[in-house]
Amino acid sequence: MFSSAIVRIPGKSLIDGLTDSKHLGVPDYANAINQHKSYIEALQFCGLEVTILEPCEEYPDSTFVEDVALITPRCAIITRPGAESRRGEVEKIISVLETQFNNLEAIEAPGTIEAGDIMMVGSHYYIGLSDRTNIQGAKQLINLLEKHGYTGSTVNLKDVLHLKTGLSYLENNMLVVCGEFISDPIFSEFEQIEIPQSESYAANSIWVNDNVIIPSGYPVAKDKISASGYNVLEVDVSEFKKLDGGLSCLSLRY
Repeated sequence: MFSSAIVRIPGKSLIDGLTDSKHLGVPDYANAINQHKSYIEALQFCGLEVTILEPCEEYPDSTFVEDVALITPRCAIITRPGAESRRGEVEKIISVLETQFNNLEAIEAPGTIEAGDIMMVGSHYYIGLSDRTNIQGAKQLINLLEKHGYTGSTVNLKDVLHLKTGLSYLENNMLVVCGEFISDPIFSEFEQIEIPQSESYAANSIWVNDNVIIPSGYPVAKDKISASGYNVLEVDVSEFKKLDGGLSCLSLRY
């Protein structure tokens, strides 16, 4: 169960964020602010105390706080983003986490890792090897996890930006899968909810205290997750989709 979350309000520089989805258009800042407020309200509805950080204009992607830190029950690990333009975000999150966690670890060069590539399943962490996360970063993370009593393993990615672009763990041995992860033997032990490619964006959903928050506008995903026994909350994050960001990217939950 989670009790807390950290989010960062989008800055006006959001429109200059990294994206491979330019065909979706430039984010509308005012709408992004409203969507972000709704996202915070959904987390609060699920019982979380939400720490809201001020915008960080010098880093357009800084609202995607998940990528710069991994918070486990026993430690917080500062990542080293694969996108060089995002590495300055690390210092901004360290000052926040130092006040809340006694055990603070960090990934060092030449390792790179973004926490969008990390999926926690109990005491085990799956780590996607992507354009943003390299093997050196993954190995460092596994060593740090083992230091604190956890385990980790790597997953080679083919098409998705991050591991959690196409996977979501909903607790209770249930996994949302899409695209390249359907029928992947690495995840054969899980019960699976298959999301069609036409609704692939909804594969990035988040479990929060027996609720599942999903992006609005994906009826097949909503019906399938609801049919699996979860209380589903929909939040519109379409402006963040334009920057390749999903629901999990927008918060650190712990």
